[in-house]
Amino acid sequence: MGELGTKLGLDELTGGAATISRALLAEFIGNLLLNLFGCGACVKISLESNSETDILLIALAFGLAVFAAVSAIGHISGGHLNPAVTAGMLCTGRIKLIRAVLYVIVQCAGAAAGSGLLKALTPDRMAGSLGCTGLGVDVTELQGFGIEFFLGFLLVFIVCGVCDANKPDSKATAPLAIGLTVTLGHLLAVDYTGSAMNPARSFGSALVASNWSHHWIYWAGPIAGGIAGALLYVHGFTAPPQEPPTRYRSVAGDEKELKRLDGGKLDDMA
Repeated sequence: MGELGTKLGLDELTGGAATISRALLAEFIGNLLLNLFGCGACVKISLESNSETDILLIALAFGLAVFAAVSAIGHISGGHLNPAVTAGMLCTGRIKLIRAVLYVIVQCAGAAAGSGLLKALTPDRMAGSLGCTGLGVDVTELQGFGIEFFLGFLLVFIVCGVCDANKPDSKATAPLAIGLTVTLGHLLAVDYTGSAMNPARSFGSALVASNWSHHWIYWAGPIAGGIAGALLYVHGFTAPPQEPPTRYRSVAGDEKELKRLDGGKLDDMA
């Protein structure tokens, strides 16, 4: 295999075929659960169809879904669950191109499967748009792009911070931090853009609901923001490598070493 093939990640399809297969399955299942439970919180199954959108319910549902999924599959695939995160990891050299492309494909497939299951499990009269993302009242496309850009920026910036290899203490709380970041983004942006934050999540809902209105925003915004967040963290905020603990020798050992180096002159001076 040539050098180019190795850089692109072709070696992962041969030597590590079993490993990448598990990672792809993990990303598929993670996105399936995200769209099933997260978008499910957007469906008003109550007969009170005129009730207001419960933003807190939606924010917690998506945040908890991400927290649970990352906790379960993070050690297998890295717990990307989001093309914006994958794009950020690709641009900073954390993963190779072929793995990134495969991740995005299975993320979208998993999200579509999750939204399909949600549609199948929901009464037709109550299904509505199945949590499909869309711009709020009087929100322009440029404003929507800006909101999704900063949602992607925030998420990937936090992901890079809690997964920094030089900060091992933060890894235990990484799934919770990432889930809370998703919750934070939804608390802000549900009324603006539906708070996609995740192109695959938006794709799955749009595919099942056949609603592609302003769909480009939900790809361009989070991915551009994710790349910016990843590059900023890696080049500006990466923690310094931890130095190994210093080993001290006994004072007596230090004195013997000095005598040896000085040819015994220390005794004469005494």
